[in-house]
Amino acid sequence: MFARRLLSIVIAIGLVVLLSSCVTPGHRERIAAAERVDQFLRNGVDHGFSGAVLVAVDGQIVLNQGYGWAVKDDATPFTPDTVFSIGSVTKQFTATAILLLSEQSSLSLEDPITRFFTDVPVDKRDITLHQLLTHSSGLPHDIGSDFEQTSTEAYFATLLQQPLLFEPGVKHNYSNAGYSILARVVELTSGQDYEAFLAKHLFGPAGMTQTGYFLPTWHDANLSHGYTRNIFDRGSMIHRFREDGLVSWHLKGNGGIHSTQNDMYRWYMALVTNTILSPALTRQLTTPYIVEAAGGDSYYAYGWAIFSSDRDTRIVSHNGGNGAYFHDFLWLPEDDAVIIFSTNAASRQVELAWTIEKMLFDPVFVPKPVKKNVYQFVLDFTSEQSISEAPTLASMLRADYRREIADPDTLNRLGYRLLESGSEQNNRWALNLFALNMTLFPEMPNVWDSLGDGYLAIGETELAIGAYDAAVRLGMSDSKEKIDALKH
Repeated sequence: MFARRLLSIVIAIGLVVLLSSCVTPGHRERIAAAERVDQFLRNGVDHGFSGAVLVAVDGQIVLNQGYGWAVKDDATPFTPDTVFSIGSVTKQFTATAILLLSEQSSLSLEDPITRFFTDVPVDKRDITLHQLLTHSSGLPHDIGSDFEQTSTEAYFATLLQQPLLFEPGVKHNYSNAGYSILARVVELTSGQDYEAFLAKHLFGPAGMTQTGYFLPTWHDANLSHGYTRNIFDRGSMIHRFREDGLVSWHLKGNGGIHSTQNDMYRWYMALVTNTILSPALTRQLTTPYIVEAAGGDSYYAYGWAIFSSDRDTRIVSHNGGNGAYFHDFLWLPEDDAVIIFSTNAASRQVELAWTIEKMLFDPVFVPKPVKKNVYQFVLDFTSEQSISEAPTLASMLRADYRREIADPDTLNRLGYRLLESGSEQNNRWALNLFALNMTLFPEMPNVWDSLGDGYLAIGETELAIGAYDAAVRLGMSDSKEKIDALKH
């Protein structure tokens, strides 16, 4: 018995030594970096970050964690199984579907769109699938909003009548509408609905049961809400799809698919193991075909953008967002790593995937702490401080949010947001924001008009008339109606 137990201990020690010897110093550094990333994101929750992050290195997940709230009102935590919108990361699914159909000889990437559509205007007859995939077709970015409903026939008839921005194939110009054409090509070629084709040929083989527009069986408890600037609750986009009963062509194929961190990692694994595409087609999917901007250092492939890291290794990436959700997917093939990032509180301050990439590979890099976006900062400050602190707020905005308040709409929106409450305190805060905006943009009539609204909210009628009069002198005729109403 003792000998058998001793043998078990020796074997166990041997396994520990063997496993330890398999962990390279570089991998240990990545694990330590992932721990720093985790702490960085945890610290960021109080400043507006909510979402999920997955990091895998050398085939192993070193971080897979949710942060903050998926739904604020009922304190539902964000987890790796929370459902969110991936935005334009949808495009890589469309591109993959086109490549699969090309492998089946159902189409060629050099096919012109006249093979699939009738009554194509002369200037667009030579647009190819390759040009649509690389955003070099010359078509406009879009022709409507995400949830604007129109028939299939009307959408494509209207799109194909739009003037070209340039001759097809000459340069890159990002076009959601071009990817909607590709989604329709998938349907016309396969005889299946776009989502049904993805579910059968991409999501099913990859084991992705929580990805799509309508088809997955989602539990409402797993659906996140999107928060514009971490303030305005936009609800779940899936609820919008369910209300409409379909996905608008303004969105289908170019955005709007929903997924989870765990499902997107399954997609990554399907790509790197060639479960969906052969090695040759995967290279075709991720080849840099066209520079994204003149003089730039990023290129567009098929539904992916290609960058170089600080280490001169390749980054295959795409992001997507709709003002509430933001998703980023960074695949680093030469580093055998992937970073999958999502947030339901989109703002520049919490779009952190590239910060995480730098933390992962640069041990001396120390990121700046996540700070609140200007909307959350102002609304928190005004709810916590008395109006006597208005000069302090103005100083902090000038010092810490110079870029944000360089847009006159920022303080205007915040002022009207405060006016909505109707409280005397918030009305005075709104007036202070409008006054600050006026000092920054004294020649803008709408800024003076807003200042007039601020004065009116606190009962200063004569001062309101003076502000409206300044707006009129600067060319805003609508303010004259407000003056007339106050005088009569």
